[in-house]
Amino acid sequence: MGRFIARRLLFGVVVLFVISLAVFVLFFVVAPGDPAANFVGKSPTPEQIQQAKVRYGLDKPVPEQYLQYVGRLLHGDLGYSFRNAEPVRKTLLDRLPATASLAGGAAVVWLLMGIPIGILAATKPRSIRDRLATVFALGGLSIPPFVAGLLLLYFLYYRLSLNGLDIFPASGYVPLTQNPFEWARHLILPWFALALVTAASYSRITRGSLLEVLGEDYIRTARAKGLSERRVIYRHGLRSALTPVVTLLGIDVGTLLGGAIVTEVVFGLQGIGQNAIVAVSTGDLPVIFGTVLFAAFFIVIANILVDIAYAVLDSRVRLA
Repeated sequence: MGRFIARRLLFGVVVLFVISLAVFVLFFVVAPGDPAANFVGKSPTPEQIQQAKVRYGLDKPVPEQYLQYVGRLLHGDLGYSFRNAEPVRKTLLDRLPATASLAGGAAVVWLLMGIPIGILAATKPRSIRDRLATVFALGGLSIPPFVAGLLLLYFLYYRLSLNGLDIFPASGYVPLTQNPFEWARHLILPWFALALVTAASYSRITRGSLLEVLGEDYIRTARAKGLSERRVIYRHGLRSALTPVVTLLGIDVGTLLGGAIVTEVVFGLQGIGQNAIVAVSTGDLPVIFGTVLFAAFFIVIANILVDIAYAVLDSRVRLA
Protein backbone atom coordinates (compact mmCIF):
# COMPACT_ATOMS: atom_id res chain seq x y z
CA MET A 1 0.00 0.00 0.00
CA GLY A 2 2.88 2.36 0.80
CA ARG A 3 4.49 1.82 -2.61
CA PHE A 4 1.12 2.36 -4.28
CA ILE A 5 0.65 5.71 -2.54
CA ALA A 6 4.27 6.71 -3.28
CA ARG A 7 3.77 6.03 -7.01
CA ARG A 8 0.59 8.09 -7.05
CA LEU A 9 2.26 10.98 -5.20
CA LEU A 10 5.18 10.91 -7.63
CA PHE A 11 2.77 10.97 -10.57
CA GLY A 12 0.95 13.92 -8.96
CA VAL A 13 4.23 15.83 -8.67
CA VAL A 14 4.92 15.22 -12.37
CA VAL A 15 1.45 16.47 -13.29
CA LEU A 16 1.91 19.60 -11.19
CA PHE A 17 5.25 20.23 -12.89
CA VAL A 18 3.64 19.99 -16.34
CA ILE A 19 0.82 22.31 -15.26
CA SER A 20 3.29 24.84 -13.82
CA LEU A 21 5.24 24.81 -17.08
CA ALA A 22 2.09 25.32 -19.14
CA VAL A 23 0.95 28.19 -16.89
CA PHE A 24 4.39 29.82 -17.09
CA VAL A 25 4.40 29.68 -20.89
CA LEU A 26 0.83 31.01 -21.04
CA PHE A 27 1.29 33.94 -18.66
CA PHE A 28 4.96 34.85 -19.08
CA VAL A 29 6.01 33.86 -22.61
CA VAL A 30 3.14 33.94 -25.11
CA ALA A 31 0.91 36.51 -23.37
CA PRO A 32 0.43 39.56 -25.63
CA GLY A 33 2.00 42.85 -24.62
CA ASP A 34 4.55 43.56 -21.95
CA PRO A 35 4.37 40.79 -19.27
CA ALA A 36 5.38 43.25 -16.55
CA ALA A 37 2.54 45.61 -17.51
CA ASN A 38 0.09 42.67 -17.56
CA PHE A 39 0.91 41.84 -13.95
CA VAL A 40 0.11 45.29 -12.54
CA GLY A 41 -3.43 45.68 -13.87
CA LYS A 42 -4.95 48.38 -16.02
CA SER A 43 -3.27 51.78 -16.48
CA PRO A 44 -0.06 50.92 -14.61
CA THR A 45 2.52 53.53 -13.69
CA PRO A 46 6.17 53.17 -14.81
CA GLU A 47 7.15 52.52 -11.19
CA GLN A 48 4.68 49.62 -10.92
CA ILE A 49 5.95 48.11 -14.17
CA GLN A 50 9.53 48.30 -12.91
CA GLN A 51 8.51 46.70 -9.59
CA ALA A 52 6.85 43.83 -11.49
CA LYS A 53 9.96 43.30 -13.64
CA VAL A 54 12.13 43.04 -10.55
CA ARG A 55 9.67 40.85 -8.61
CA TYR A 56 9.13 38.32 -11.40
CA GLY A 57 12.61 38.55 -12.95
CA LEU A 58 11.16 39.61 -16.30
CA ASP A 59 14.35 41.42 -17.27
CA LYS A 60 16.25 38.10 -17.38
CA PRO A 61 16.38 35.25 -19.96
CA VAL A 62 13.33 32.97 -20.13
CA PRO A 63 15.07 29.87 -18.64
CA GLU A 64 16.22 31.92 -15.65
CA GLN A 65 12.72 33.39 -15.32
CA TYR A 66 11.30 29.86 -15.14
CA LEU A 67 13.76 28.75 -12.47
CA GLN A 68 12.87 31.77 -10.35
CA TYR A 69 9.19 31.09 -11.00
CA VAL A 70 9.51 27.48 -9.77
CA GLY A 71 11.48 28.66 -6.75
CA ARG A 72 8.72 31.10 -5.84
CA LEU A 73 6.08 28.38 -6.19
CA LEU A 74 8.02 26.02 -3.93
CA HIS A 75 8.00 28.75 -1.28
CA GLY A 76 4.28 29.38 -1.76
CA ASP A 77 4.79 32.71 -3.50
CA LEU A 78 2.01 33.17 -6.09
CA GLY A 79 2.77 36.81 -6.80
CA TYR A 80 1.51 40.16 -5.57
CA SER A 81 -1.86 41.73 -6.29
CA PHE A 82 -1.44 45.44 -6.92
CA ARG A 83 -5.23 45.87 -6.80
CA ASN A 84 -5.57 44.31 -3.34
CA ALA A 85 -2.12 45.54 -2.22
CA GLU A 86 -1.36 42.13 -0.72
CA PRO A 87 0.23 38.80 -1.72
CA VAL A 88 -1.97 36.57 -3.88
CA ARG A 89 -1.48 33.68 -1.46
CA LYS A 90 -3.06 35.71 1.34
CA THR A 91 -5.93 36.74 -0.93
CA LEU A 92 -6.69 33.11 -1.84
CA LEU A 93 -6.26 31.72 1.67
CA ASP A 94 -8.59 34.38 3.09
CA ARG A 95 -11.29 33.23 0.66
CA LEU A 96 -10.61 29.51 0.86
CA PRO A 97 -12.82 28.85 3.95
CA ALA A 98 -15.96 30.06 2.14
CA THR A 99 -15.22 27.97 -0.96
CA ALA A 100 -14.21 24.91 1.09
CA SER A 101 -17.38 25.19 3.18
CA LEU A 102 -19.48 25.42 0.02
CA ALA A 103 -17.75 22.50 -1.69
CA GLY A 104 -17.61 20.21 1.33
CA GLY A 105 -21.18 20.81 2.45
CA ALA A 106 -22.60 20.47 -1.06
CA ALA A 107 -20.68 17.19 -1.53
CA VAL A 108 -22.20 15.75 1.64
CA VAL A 109 -25.70 16.81 0.57
CA TRP A 110 -25.49 15.42 -2.97
CA LEU A 111 -24.02 12.12 -1.72
CA LEU A 112 -26.81 11.76 0.86
CA MET A 113 -29.33 12.41 -1.93
CA GLY A 114 -27.81 10.76 -4.98
CA ILE A 115 -26.48 7.46 -3.63
CA PRO A 116 -29.65 6.34 -1.76
CA ILE A 117 -31.82 7.25 -4.77
CA GLY A 118 -29.50 5.26 -7.03
CA ILE A 119 -29.60 2.25 -4.70
CA LEU A 120 -33.40 2.30 -4.51
CA ALA A 121 -33.62 2.47 -8.29
CA ALA A 122 -31.09 -0.33 -8.86
CA THR A 123 -32.67 -2.79 -6.41
CA LYS A 124 -36.06 -2.49 -8.13
CA PRO A 125 -35.35 -1.81 -11.82
CA ARG A 126 -38.28 -0.72 -13.99
CA SER A 127 -40.45 -0.25 -10.90
CA ILE A 128 -42.29 2.93 -9.96
CA ARG A 129 -39.47 4.10 -7.70
CA ASP A 130 -36.99 3.50 -10.52
CA ARG A 131 -39.11 5.67 -12.81
CA LEU A 132 -39.37 8.35 -10.13
CA ALA A 133 -35.59 8.28 -9.76
CA THR A 134 -35.29 8.74 -13.53
CA VAL A 135 -37.60 11.75 -13.39
CA PHE A 136 -35.50 13.20 -10.54
CA ALA A 137 -32.31 12.67 -12.54
CA LEU A 138 -33.67 14.19 -15.74
CA GLY A 139 -35.12 17.15 -13.86
CA GLY A 140 -31.92 17.76 -11.95
CA LEU A 141 -29.72 17.55 -15.03
CA SER A 142 -31.97 20.02 -16.82
CA ILE A 143 -31.57 22.78 -14.21
CA PRO A 144 -28.31 24.78 -14.21
CA PRO A 145 -26.96 25.58 -10.71
CA PHE A 146 -27.58 29.32 -11.07
CA VAL A 147 -31.24 28.68 -11.99
CA ALA A 148 -31.63 26.38 -9.00
CA GLY A 149 -30.03 29.05 -6.83
CA LEU A 150 -32.35 31.79 -8.07
CA LEU A 151 -35.40 29.56 -7.55
CA LEU A 152 -34.32 28.75 -4.01
CA LEU A 153 -33.74 32.44 -3.28
CA TYR A 154 -37.16 33.34 -4.64
CA PHE A 155 -39.19 30.69 -2.81
CA LEU A 156 -37.19 30.18 0.40
CA TYR A 157 -35.90 33.71 0.97
CA TYR A 158 -38.02 36.27 -0.87
CA ARG A 159 -41.47 34.65 -0.48
CA LEU A 160 -40.83 33.66 3.13
CA SER A 161 -39.50 37.13 3.95
CA LEU A 162 -42.70 38.68 2.61
CA ASN A 163 -44.57 36.61 5.19
CA GLY A 164 -42.27 37.63 8.01
CA LEU A 165 -40.26 34.39 8.06
CA ASP A 166 -36.55 35.20 8.03
CA ILE A 167 -35.26 31.62 7.93
CA PHE A 168 -32.71 31.57 5.12
CA PRO A 169 -30.33 34.51 4.49
CA ALA A 170 -30.00 35.71 0.91
CA SER A 171 -26.22 36.11 0.89
CA GLY A 172 -23.09 36.36 2.95
CA TYR A 173 -20.78 33.99 4.78
CA VAL A 174 -20.22 33.50 8.51
CA PRO A 175 -17.03 31.63 9.53
CA LEU A 176 -17.57 28.25 11.18
CA THR A 177 -15.38 29.19 14.13
CA GLN A 178 -17.42 32.33 14.75
CA ASN A 179 -20.89 30.80 14.84
CA PRO A 180 -21.51 27.21 13.59
CA PHE A 181 -25.29 27.65 13.45
CA GLU A 182 -25.11 30.85 11.36
CA TRP A 183 -22.41 29.23 9.21
CA ALA A 184 -24.78 26.41 8.29
CA ARG A 185 -27.81 28.72 7.95
CA HIS A 186 -26.04 30.94 5.42
CA LEU A 187 -24.85 27.95 3.39
CA ILE A 188 -27.99 25.78 3.25
CA LEU A 189 -29.34 27.37 0.07
CA PRO A 190 -25.97 27.35 -1.76
CA TRP A 191 -25.46 23.71 -0.75
CA PHE A 192 -28.77 22.64 -2.20
CA ALA A 193 -28.35 24.79 -5.31
CA LEU A 194 -25.25 22.74 -6.15
CA ALA A 195 -26.48 19.43 -4.73
CA LEU A 196 -29.83 19.28 -6.53
CA VAL A 197 -28.07 19.33 -9.88
CA THR A 198 -25.12 17.12 -8.98
CA ALA A 199 -27.14 14.51 -7.07
CA ALA A 200 -28.97 13.71 -10.30
CA SER A 201 -25.72 12.55 -11.92
CA TYR A 202 -24.72 10.54 -8.85
CA SER A 203 -28.07 8.75 -8.70
CA ARG A 204 -27.77 7.61 -12.33
CA ILE A 205 -24.15 6.53 -11.95
CA THR A 206 -24.91 4.64 -8.72
CA ARG A 207 -27.89 2.92 -10.34
CA GLY A 208 -25.99 1.82 -13.44
CA SER A 209 -22.92 0.67 -11.54
CA LEU A 210 -24.90 -1.24 -8.91
CA LEU A 211 -27.06 -2.94 -11.55
CA GLU A 212 -23.91 -4.16 -13.28
CA VAL A 213 -22.35 -5.42 -10.03
CA LEU A 214 -25.53 -7.23 -8.95
CA GLY A 215 -25.27 -9.33 -12.11
CA GLU A 216 -21.79 -10.64 -11.24
CA ASP A 217 -21.13 -14.28 -10.37
CA TYR A 218 -19.96 -13.58 -6.83
CA ILE A 219 -23.25 -11.82 -6.08
CA ARG A 220 -25.18 -14.88 -7.26
CA THR A 221 -22.92 -17.03 -5.08
CA ALA A 222 -23.62 -14.84 -2.05
CA ARG A 223 -27.35 -15.18 -2.64
CA ALA A 224 -27.02 -18.95 -3.09
CA LYS A 225 -25.36 -19.14 0.34
CA GLY A 226 -28.54 -17.75 1.85
CA LEU A 227 -27.30 -14.27 2.74
CA SER A 228 -30.00 -11.66 3.19
CA GLU A 229 -30.65 -9.35 0.24
CA ARG A 230 -29.74 -6.37 2.37
CA ARG A 231 -26.33 -7.85 3.18
CA VAL A 232 -25.74 -8.85 -0.43
CA ILE A 233 -26.43 -5.32 -1.63
CA TYR A 234 -24.74 -3.25 1.05
CA ARG A 235 -21.89 -5.56 2.12
CA HIS A 236 -20.89 -7.10 -1.19
CA GLY A 237 -22.41 -5.11 -4.06
CA LEU A 238 -22.25 -1.47 -3.02
CA ARG A 239 -18.54 -1.47 -2.20
CA SER A 240 -17.59 -2.37 -5.76
CA ALA A 241 -20.33 -0.21 -7.26
CA LEU A 242 -19.01 2.95 -5.56
CA THR A 243 -15.79 3.00 -7.61
CA PRO A 244 -17.14 5.26 -10.40
CA VAL A 245 -18.86 7.42 -7.78
CA VAL A 246 -15.52 7.98 -6.05
CA THR A 247 -14.00 8.95 -9.40
CA LEU A 248 -16.64 11.58 -10.04
CA LEU A 249 -16.50 12.83 -6.44
CA GLY A 250 -12.77 13.49 -6.64
CA ILE A 251 -13.15 15.50 -9.83
CA ASP A 252 -16.17 17.46 -8.60
CA VAL A 253 -14.78 18.39 -5.18
CA GLY A 254 -11.38 19.29 -6.64
CA THR A 255 -13.03 21.54 -9.21
CA LEU A 256 -15.28 23.20 -6.63
CA LEU A 257 -12.33 23.95 -4.36
CA GLY A 258 -10.84 25.80 -7.30
CA GLY A 259 -13.89 28.05 -7.20
CA ALA A 260 -17.62 27.42 -7.56
CA ILE A 261 -17.90 30.64 -9.51
CA VAL A 262 -21.59 30.87 -10.43
CA THR A 263 -22.95 29.76 -7.06
CA GLU A 264 -20.64 32.11 -5.17
CA VAL A 265 -21.77 35.05 -7.30
CA VAL A 266 -25.49 34.22 -6.96
CA PHE A 267 -25.30 33.92 -3.17
CA GLY A 268 -22.71 36.63 -2.57
CA LEU A 269 -20.14 34.31 -1.01
CA GLN A 270 -16.69 35.89 -0.78
CA GLY A 271 -14.92 32.80 -2.09
CA ILE A 272 -12.21 32.00 -4.60
CA GLY A 273 -14.64 31.88 -7.53
CA GLN A 274 -16.12 35.31 -6.93
CA ASN A 275 -12.62 36.69 -6.39
CA ALA A 276 -11.59 35.26 -9.78
CA ILE A 277 -14.49 37.07 -11.48
CA VAL A 278 -13.40 40.39 -9.96
CA ALA A 279 -9.78 39.70 -10.99
CA VAL A 280 -10.80 39.07 -14.60
CA SER A 281 -12.93 42.22 -14.76
CA THR A 282 -10.15 44.39 -13.29
CA GLY A 283 -7.28 42.75 -15.15
CA ASP A 284 -5.61 41.55 -11.95
CA LEU A 285 -3.39 38.98 -13.67
CA PRO A 286 -1.47 37.81 -10.55
CA VAL A 287 -4.76 36.72 -8.93
CA ILE A 288 -5.89 34.95 -12.13
CA PHE A 289 -2.50 33.26 -12.37
CA GLY A 290 -2.62 32.21 -8.71
CA THR A 291 -6.20 30.94 -8.95
CA VAL A 292 -5.31 28.71 -11.91
CA LEU A 293 -2.43 27.13 -9.99
CA PHE A 294 -4.52 26.89 -6.82
CA ALA A 295 -7.31 25.05 -8.65
CA ALA A 296 -4.84 22.74 -10.42
CA PHE A 297 -3.28 21.82 -7.09
CA PHE A 298 -6.61 20.82 -5.55
CA ILE A 299 -7.66 18.80 -8.60
CA VAL A 300 -4.38 16.85 -8.56
CA ILE A 301 -4.69 16.22 -4.80
CA ALA A 302 -8.31 15.10 -5.24
CA ASN A 303 -7.31 12.59 -7.92
CA ILE A 304 -4.53 11.18 -5.71
CA LEU A 305 -7.09 10.68 -2.94
CA VAL A 306 -9.39 8.98 -5.46
CA ASP A 307 -6.62 6.52 -6.40
CA ILE A 308 -6.06 5.72 -2.70
CA ALA A 309 -9.80 5.23 -2.22
CA TYR A 310 -9.75 2.79 -5.15
CA ALA A 311 -7.16 0.71 -3.35
CA VAL A 312 -9.31 0.69 -0.21
CA LEU A 313 -12.53 -0.23 -2.02
CA ASP A 314 -10.99 -2.79 -4.37
CA SER A 315 -7.90 -4.75 -3.32
CA ARG A 316 -7.20 -5.69 -6.95
CA VAL A 317 -6.09 -2.12 -7.63
CA ARG A 318 -3.08 -2.51 -5.35
CA LEU A 319 -1.83 -5.39 -7.49
CA ALA A 320 -1.97 -3.39 -10.74
